[in-house]
Amino acid sequence: MAASVDPLVVGRVIGDVVDMFVPSVAMSVSYGSKHVTNGCDVKPSISTNPPIVRISGRADDLYTLVMTDPDAPSPSEPSLREWVHWIVVDIPGGTNPSRGKEILPYTGPRPPVGIHRYILVLFQQKTLLSMVEQPISRANFNTRVFSSHLDLGLPVATVYFNAQKEPANKRR
Repeated sequence: MAASVDPLVVGRVIGDVVDMFVPSVAMSVSYGSKHVTNGCDVKPSISTNPPIVRISGRADDLYTLVMTDPDAPSPSEPSLREWVHWIVVDIPGGTNPSRGKEILPYTGPRPPVGIHRYILVLFQQKTLLSMVEQPISRANFNTRVFSSHLDLGLPVATVYFNAQKEPANKRR
């Protein structure tokens, strides 16, 4: 029997954005009726607003959610890796990001060329993060450095999707 291969490894999420980790919290992500699963395709036109994110866990646990694009501006030359799309801290367990503190407002995927990966990474906080500053730039963000700076450790959940530029006449 063949062993299953982790889609986060296949999609190079582990390696490009985060280190190997063991998921310990359930996180559900969807854009409208489109449920996000690792490696699925999501049209930029349906992801202009923040996704609906549900996080398991106890109410007294706190989480940080980061969404980045490691393929900016082009998967073949990701010179702006990682482009950060969203940062929310102090999210109580068992709730969603609207209950946390938004550090960087959500911007939807707008891949200029090629197929881009959009990664949502969830970290469990050790304490309340009241003094987190917004990154100076969305370009060249580094999830590992961000996590280290805030003493977040390894992720507890991660999901990613792919998106590519839609033809102008096919947008809905």
